[in-house]
Amino acid sequence: MLDIRRIREKESEVRQGLLNRGADVGLLDRVIALDRKRRELLTEVETLKNERNRTSRELGILKQKGEDISEKQRVMRELGDRIAALDRDVRTIESEMRDAMLLIPNVPHPSIPIGPDKSFNKVVRQSGEPRKFDFQPRTHVEIGERLGILDLRRAARMSGSGFPLFVGLGAKLERALIQFMLDVHVREHGYIEVWPPVLVNPASMTGTGQLPKLASEMYHIQSDDLYLIPTAEVPVTNYFREEIIERPLPIYLTAYSLCFRREAGAAGKETRGLIRVHQFDKVEMVKFVTPETSYAELESLVRNAEDILCRLGLTYRVIELCTGDISFSASKCYDIELWAPGQNDWLEVSSCSNFEDFQARRANIRFRDESGKPRFVHTLNGSGVACPRLVVAILENGQQADGSVILPEPLAPYMDGLTRLVPPVT
Repeated sequence: MLDIRRIREKESEVRQGLLNRGADVGLLDRVIALDRKRRELLTEVETLKNERNRTSRELGILKQKGEDISEKQRVMRELGDRIAALDRDVRTIESEMRDAMLLIPNVPHPSIPIGPDKSFNKVVRQSGEPRKFDFQPRTHVEIGERLGILDLRRAARMSGSGFPLFVGLGAKLERALIQFMLDVHVREHGYIEVWPPVLVNPASMTGTGQLPKLASEMYHIQSDDLYLIPTAEVPVTNYFREEIIERPLPIYLTAYSLCFRREAGAAGKETRGLIRVHQFDKVEMVKFVTPETSYAELESLVRNAEDILCRLGLTYRVIELCTGDISFSASKCYDIELWAPGQNDWLEVSSCSNFEDFQARRANIRFRDESGKPRFVHTLNGSGVACPRLVVAILENGQQADGSVILPEPLAPYMDGLTRLVPPVT
């Protein structure tokens, strides 16, 4: 949620930022009009309260003198009724303002590229070069099914399309990746591991910006009014909701969770296999930092995610998203994409975002500065990383002509020393 004072004091800057990302500035106009009306009413209320206080003093003096106070009492009642009515109007306007502000996205940071869509994104750097094959590379679906580690047919029978089923060494590989990533983030990057719920209430989803804007993309359990999380960002960021953090910043948290996304309207080749799924595993990184350090923390967050991919020996690139492609809550975002030869394409495997105080205002997360004054923290999060497309890249880049797959060396301790997946003998 944007700061209303920022909107008042830097309206043109906020308006231009929203226009740059293609947002509807009509909501901004409505908030500005409501805020103006609210302040007018508050001024009127304050004036009437001063008048009521003055009348009350006069009434006391007249009463001591034994004079008739019936007229003053009538005036007092009218003032009280008018103040009560205005207070109700103020509460109604404040509710309307909040509803409108919850639908206004964050203002993009001035450093990011301006453009309406992903074609304006900027490649910041690339690590490695796409592998060249002396045979036609297969897709991860072909590889996984030949190895007997991926069973999409039975998964579809269980749940429908978009729900993967890993079998045998496929399940072990998924678990190995999760454990490997958590160990690196905790032991070497300084994160504290948490194991969060995968069902959260509407307030938690609102705090991180999924609600109300993205309700159609979430799985909602109506009978309990709970949502399946689309990312561990939601529960982990809400760890400090409605709190003043009474410990030194920065705070780094990491979590593994199942994630659930409806992906409404998704269609095409990406719906086949693991590239776009409704349920998936992901390791998430979340930071709570001071406003002064948040952009340096964003760069280190990206490096933490890159470190995972470097260790696994995968070719990747870092993309700085333009104004028209960043998420609703982000002020600045980098995507990390892996090269997948079976797709002949780059696949996003991580998004690392700085939300500044946008989420903190929605979730009321604050810290005390050096003077002891409560201020809103800046929150950041990044995938560290998502498993489905990571598995895609490992299988497609590690594939051999005989159908086997060479696994990244760092996974060997988590795979009981196994370094190669081999098709079963038929």
